[in-house]
Amino acid sequence: EMKLVESGGDSVQAGGSLRLSCTASEYRYCMGWFRQAPGKEREVVASMDINGGNMKYADFAEGRFTISHDSNKRIHYLQMNDLRPEDTATYYCAAARTYGACAVSDNVRFWGQGTQVTVSS
Repeated sequence: EMKLVESGGDSVQAGGSLRLSCTASEYRYCMGWFRQAPGKEREVVASMDINGGNMKYADFAEGRFTISHDSNKRIHYLQMNDLRPEDTATYYCAAARTYGACAVSDNVRFWGQGTQVTVSS
């Protein structure tokens, strides 16, 4: 079974930046990032296929967040700039078994343990 391990979560002030990393035991099909704030449902942040296709961003992430990957190292990243207090959440790495599937929570088959991002005003 695929294992996903996130890192990079931290506490920052509004306007700051963080880069989250997700290391996968296997690298297939697609990878994505989701987040969940207390009392809210898990929502997609960004996703992409491992060939670079099907890159998608949530509206709140457009222009501020960038998803990328290093396939040789089986790592994908989420660069987050201009962070806001409303970005505070636990961020989860995700993977699925088909191309184009990592933008939808119901299609995700593998989850990381989560990494906490806290943005203070």
